[in-house]
Amino acid sequence: MSERRPLPLWAGRSAALLGIILVALTLRQAVAAVSPILAEIRVDIPISNFGVGLLGTLPPILLAASGFVAPRIARGIGLDAGIVLALLLMTLGHLVRAFAPGFAVLILGSVVALAGTGIGNVLLPSIVRRYFPDRVALLTAVYACIVGLSTTVPAALAAPIAEQIGWRFSLGIWSVTSVVALVPWLVMIVRERRQRLSDAVVGGSPVPDLVTRLWRSRVALSITAVFSASAICTYAAFAWLPEILADIAGSTPTEAGVLLAVTGIVSVPAALIAPLLVARLRNVGWLIGAGTAGFVLGYLGLLLSPATLTLLWVLLIGSGSILFPVSLVLINVRTRTHGGTIALSGFAQGVAYALGALGPLVVGVLHDVSDGWTLPLLFLLAVALGATIPAITLGKPAFVEDELDHER
Repeated sequence: MSERRPLPLWAGRSAALLGIILVALTLRQAVAAVSPILAEIRVDIPISNFGVGLLGTLPPILLAASGFVAPRIARGIGLDAGIVLALLLMTLGHLVRAFAPGFAVLILGSVVALAGTGIGNVLLPSIVRRYFPDRVALLTAVYACIVGLSTTVPAALAAPIAEQIGWRFSLGIWSVTSVVALVPWLVMIVRERRQRLSDAVVGGSPVPDLVTRLWRSRVALSITAVFSASAICTYAAFAWLPEILADIAGSTPTEAGVLLAVTGIVSVPAALIAPLLVARLRNVGWLIGAGTAGFVLGYLGLLLSPATLTLLWVLLIGSGSILFPVSLVLINVRTRTHGGTIALSGFAQGVAYALGALGPLVVGVLHDVSDGWTLPLLFLLAVALGATIPAITLGKPAFVEDELDHER
């Protein structure tokens, strides 16, 4: 805890711990709950193929936009209130989607829910730093694992719930978790009314001003590059890996779906281990290099021998997801202040998710142009290799605020 806010564990940190866990549980539900039940939704609401593509493109676009908006929200109303706003938006978005009479309202609900998701994404690293500065790696590991579960659980339950009760209930049920997640944050706000982060500053500069200066920080750019490589490769896999495996490895649709799920399963232990390793390794570049190697070897395997060791190649690609929790921890450990963490989180996630939205599009265009998967896989291979540069620059400990203060 910071010296300004000495709170006993039972009164402050226990509520914050519960709040962090519950928020993490909500952060992928809006993304994962729709695609498994699209067929059921299309029975009641006509949705064109373009509309399906739009629904798939919204998550990274909204997450990117929120990356640049969230720091201003934190400065204006504080971190805790910002998390409350995120949860309210998620709740409203889930309910709007559940009661949508047509496609336009379904899109509106998705935008609202994903905006809340994006704000929560950006603010949660700073929340961890604020309440658990002595346990940043551990708490990041915990919430990164729970974020993985928040993807898996809706994806697994959406279709069975829709079959039994209907797709509207299947979409609306996730509002319950975001409402429950509100409780500890409302309790903390009531207890700590006088403690706000609306005056958050970094070296005398407001958080939004720092965001505009992060382009001149080598540390910020390096973390953003790692985050971006992870986002591009991950969203491309979500969008295209089943089709790639069907075309070049001869996988059936069921096999391809299971193999895609494998990449998510692999990410859970990676999310647990990576933050703890970041806190212990003298040179974090080796860990970034390991994640990069996973992507590179996986793509090379699909290029050179896709049908023989398909499971191995998919496991390697899944292991590359270690770059995501590594990036989250670096946002905290390479900044010195709450304001710096908020600014870097918004900057890195905003840029990374914007580029992540382009990943599936570029892969699709390259596939259409080449009428094959060699060129798209070479593109993803090049993206992954690009992360070797920040692996080198992040090898030596350095802090964003120090770089920007030195620049002055």
